[in-house]
Amino acid sequence: MSWLPTLVQACYFLAALLFILGLKRMSSPRTARGGIVWAGVGMLVAVLATFALPDMQNRGLILAAVLIGVAAAWWSGRRVAMTAMPQMVALYNGMGGGAAAGIGAAELVAHVQRATVAVPDTYPLRPENWVTEALHQVPAVAPLSPVALGLGVLGALIGAVSFSGSLVAFAKLQGWMDRRFVFPGQRVVNLLVLLLAVVHGVMLAAGHLELPVILAFFVLSLLFGLLMTLPIGGADMPVVISLYNAFTGLAVAFEGYVLGNEAMIIAGMVVGAAGTLLTQLMAKAMNRSLGNVLFGSFGAAAGGAAQEIAGAQKPIEAADAAVMMAYAERVAIVPGYGMAVAQAQHKVWEFAKLLIERGVKVKFAIHPVAGRMPGHMNVLLAEAGVPYDLIEDMDDINPEFPNTDVVLVIGANDVVNPMAKTDPTSPIYGMPILDVAAAKHVIVVKRGKGTGFAGIENALFYADNTRMLYGDGQAAAGQLVSELKALDS
Repeated sequence: MSWLPTLVQACYFLAALLFILGLKRMSSPRTARGGIVWAGVGMLVAVLATFALPDMQNRGLILAAVLIGVAAAWWSGRRVAMTAMPQMVALYNGMGGGAAAGIGAAELVAHVQRATVAVPDTYPLRPENWVTEALHQVPAVAPLSPVALGLGVLGALIGAVSFSGSLVAFAKLQGWMDRRFVFPGQRVVNLLVLLLAVVHGVMLAAGHLELPVILAFFVLSLLFGLLMTLPIGGADMPVVISLYNAFTGLAVAFEGYVLGNEAMIIAGMVVGAAGTLLTQLMAKAMNRSLGNVLFGSFGAAAGGAAQEIAGAQKPIEAADAAVMMAYAERVAIVPGYGMAVAQAQHKVWEFAKLLIERGVKVKFAIHPVAGRMPGHMNVLLAEAGVPYDLIEDMDDINPEFPNTDVVLVIGANDVVNPMAKTDPTSPIYGMPILDVAAAKHVIVVKRGKGTGFAGIENALFYADNTRMLYGDGQAAAGQLVSELKALDS
């Protein structure tokens, strides 16, 4: 069937087209759901086409692995809470990087075995010879070109770093590990481990395909991923997730070149490019360079004594807060991860609808890194049914805060902290924030007087125009709804 390879290539082209169109549709909340479906169909086409390759081996094992993976993803995807979505993304992204590293390891080990094991045409199938006989049954592995060998090693390095780093990010987001872990000389140790991993990678790319070198290379690569992620603070996790997403895409593209699989190359390049652009946007939103993302100690203070915060937090009752917003002309609602934890998005939208019915102009203000991953708050609000035209990005909403009567902050902390503009010693100094402090009145829904996820005190809570509505996010939103309804009864 000489036409079969051509059909496979055509399917790969179709899959690539669906990937790109799907990614384009994901850029807008209105079409994101359809974009995910398009990209999923593209992946299905690519997988089915791969099974049709003439030289494909072990189809049964591959099919079993695909079915197990699909079943696990379907089960976990339906069960995971929206608050746990960031750690699920980190985990799945790590699996992609690990798969790419595994491909690189398999290719390197296969060439070592082919070079060191000589098997006669007829070999007794005695138990002690099963491994050698199994190797003899594997089709001969064509020597890798220098370019393919180099890209395979580079993809394995990047994939291993993404795998171990994503696991640490998952553990931090899940609460299984401290948010930051630092020790003296950490940057020097990190760079030394990376240098050793690169040296072993260069040895492999130069043709020194020996098992001790391969083992040391992967151990060092995995160790660097761990060390690189350990010092990262919780407030910087959106940047980390985006960065490892880009790493995984690049690793898949490189290993696709090694395997000669066009679908992997295109999909990896698309994911790598999208992840890189998103990382740059997230780094800009956090006021960090990519070099600092890679080698900096995230969340570390600039040094010196922190500015003292004058004043005290001033509480407010739900009834008074409801009245203040009921008779306002403009109200902005700033959601954060605390709203997600409390699962309060539905109650918040119910409260917003009641305000809109009273003629109040309501908008939702979203910071680029609000929550634990890019777009987290947008997904939560979409789940609650908030119309897209009521959701404003930071750059669009900031000029409107001085003319806003009341800002309701629910579950957000660091992204509204004015110390990012006033305190050079603050870990978030220079980070663009939502300028809610410029509004006429600010109401902050918060469980208690503690600091936020980054562990930084927030000067907004002590401002003269701020009042604190203490309590669980969903309970507080429910009280606001009840009080607002009582005004109309």
